[in-house]
Amino acid sequence: MSVVELPLAVFIVDDEPPARNRLKDLLADCAEQLPLVLVGEAGNGAEALDKLSEVHADVVLVDIRMPQMDGIELARHLNKTHKPPVIVFTTAYDSYAVNAFEERAIDYLLKPIRLGRLFEALTRARGAVPVRSEVLQELTPEPRKNLSIHERGKIVLVPIEQVLYLRAELKYITVRTVSQEYLIEESLVALEKEFAARFVRIHRNCLVAKAEIAGFEKVAETDTSETYWAVKLKGLDELLPISRRQQFIVKEFS
Repeated sequence: MSVVELPLAVFIVDDEPPARNRLKDLLADCAEQLPLVLVGEAGNGAEALDKLSEVHADVVLVDIRMPQMDGIELARHLNKTHKPPVIVFTTAYDSYAVNAFEERAIDYLLKPIRLGRLFEALTRARGAVPVRSEVLQELTPEPRKNLSIHERGKIVLVPIEQVLYLRAELKYITVRTVSQEYLIEESLVALEKEFAARFVRIHRNCLVAKAEIAGFEKVAETDTSETYWAVKLKGLDELLPISRRQQFIVKEFS
């Protein structure tokens, strides 16, 4: 008994409507020889994440240059989903991007996109595996503008500028804003490296936003006579202890 191959589910992300329309026309042409279905489209990264939490896509055609969230950041967020899609980037000619993609064996389509190249990319995508997040991070020196939180099957974006601290607890990182706490599964060391301009380490398990430091306090241990420094952040009553190794920040940020 032969196995029926399901159509390839394709999703388009591009901030320019004419570019999306051209891709839809090309996909319709490809569908004459390759079983596929267009499952949706979006004009920006946040909209794409919202829609892709409701519908499954095997392949996402993603424009690299988009306002608010570029295609590479979108791909990194999508990589954290339960069943990540294969990403095929679309871009105007950019020698740096092209060289970076080719070095890392990442599929891309140059605009204006040609039917033959799109057909090739979709054919390869059926047997491809998603690009690792570490590889995607290597493509851009820019840190993400958002952290992605998975809650009840949805992806919630937390702007990094709203994060007061990041604290490692067992296998999770607590992401704290003024109003809420979230949990993510990422490396604190990797987060420290990516967001070095915004955060400073105060303890082996905690990074705080430099711009949100309101002051420092000496705190006495309840069961001993010892004292330690703690940092106070804007909008929070909680005091965060500073390790002895990191006490230099008291002078640096006072």
